[in-house]
Amino acid sequence: MPTQHNYLPIDRCRVSVFVSVHIEKVTISGVLIWPLRMFPSWSFANISFFQPHAFLMIGIPGLEDIHGWISILFFSMYTAALTGNCLILLALRRTPSLHQPMYYFLSMLALTDMGLTLATMPTTLAVLWFDHRLIGFNTCLVQMFFLHFFSVVESSVLLAMSFDRFVAISNPLRYASVLTNNVIIRIGLAIVARATVSLFPLPFLLKRLTFCPGKILLSHSFCFHADVMKRACADITVNIIYGLYVVLSTMGIDSLLIVLSYTLILHTVMRLASPRERIRALNTCVSHTLAVLVFFIPVIGVSMIHRFGRHLPPIVHALVAYVYLGVPPVLNPVIYSVKSKPIREAMLRVLREKRKG
Repeated sequence: MPTQHNYLPIDRCRVSVFVSVHIEKVTISGVLIWPLRMFPSWSFANISFFQPHAFLMIGIPGLEDIHGWISILFFSMYTAALTGNCLILLALRRTPSLHQPMYYFLSMLALTDMGLTLATMPTTLAVLWFDHRLIGFNTCLVQMFFLHFFSVVESSVLLAMSFDRFVAISNPLRYASVLTNNVIIRIGLAIVARATVSLFPLPFLLKRLTFCPGKILLSHSFCFHADVMKRACADITVNIIYGLYVVLSTMGIDSLLIVLSYTLILHTVMRLASPRERIRALNTCVSHTLAVLVFFIPVIGVSMIHRFGRHLPPIVHALVAYVYLGVPPVLNPVIYSVKSKPIREAMLRVLREKRKG
């Protein structure tokens, strides 16, 4: 009986003399991508522009034999992230006393964490559960856009929350008049617009590139811009420069402004006469400070590894990326429920109502 192959089709390419290499077939991780005889009129030696229909994703390199067990951990993390953030949203909605600027920003953070979780959960669980590793080229670009979109939005929301803490501590009497509902809505719209405008060019910058037929294996179970662009056989200088610009103009500026906000907060707190008042003021910032650290430390780790960690084992790249995308959505609800008594009590009321219902 003849051997059956699952072929991964490719787009019709513009053809011209490019290189003088003859390729009989391309095989990645046991999957036959295409044989040359599928295209009798021309060979890959003549391709000058190529875009694959799909990429191949991986789970955790070197641990493929225990992906089934690892998937239990990831499923638990995703469930905890979605459940915790949904509880926060329900608690804030059903508690009129929490309809304040600080908690509106917390709602934005919870929505962003849910979006970040949903952006990566389908492909990650598909790889770990079903070994379904193919992701379409355009689907990959869409996932990449939303993954980075929610990351930029989260950075911006954390900056807005630091501004909220600065106004509340430095000028508490004008807090309600400065952060009105209209101002908060405008801040939210500005955050979404900023992320959209910054990231909109990324998919189109990738679509203009020609990719190598034998380089379609990604380093993760989702699509990172830095990972996808390295699969290209063309000059990616523009992609590198624009990617660096996006990081510096969003998360870079946000982190500096957050540090500036806390510098001003500390300056204000140190002028308070009573030590008890100082501790009380600083205690209102603990949750936000922890959320900032939980988000920005993995961001810095991912950026450094993608640019300077080529010599590191693939498993290190994978684990840092999973921490960056998976840990903040899980920990943020825990941080705010533990450190904020009003949030904790509101969440417990929601749970009690669910049980009675």
